[in-house]
Amino acid sequence: MTQIQLTDTQAVVLSAACARDDGAVFPVTAKLKGGAVGNVCKSLLKLGLIEEIPATDLNTVWRYDEERGPITLRATPLAQTTLGITEAETTTKAAETATAPVQRRKGTKQEALIEMLRAPGGATIEEIATALEWAAHTVRGAMAGPLKKKLGLEVTSEKVEGRGRVYTLK
Repeated sequence: MTQIQLTDTQAVVLSAACARDDGAVFPVTAKLKGGAVGNVCKSLLKLGLIEEIPATDLNTVWRYDEERGPITLRATPLAQTTLGITEAETTTKAAETATAPVQRRKGTKQEALIEMLRAPGGATIEEIATALEWAAHTVRGAMAGPLKKKLGLEVTSEKVEGRGRVYTLK
């Protein structure tokens, strides 16, 4: 199973939840501004490290569901494993999350970028920027961020005489 990388904020929120007997995420003790708590919780939900349960205390409500009523969050066994609190145990939800293929929307610029990089001969920054109507720095950022870090794709480059640096996906 792949190891889950957590940001410092995610680790603090998750550690506090795992330290509680009931595993409750709320109240969040970390000093976070604006919508940061919501963003951290959404990312932890997506990773399967926390889960939604019916809230019994109205001071710990995460959201309201029309069918289930007030909902709160608690740490999952995967959270304790990720933080090294317990030995590795594979839960069904965690296993599904780890092995589920990434779903991409059709007709997006990201999809067009991937197609250009997979095309025979690859593509240069200038070609991609022109086709997608992006600035060169946006193309480089898209390859480094979403493609490499989020989707785990390997972007390679080589200098081609008469064309410059050409990028391809392996």
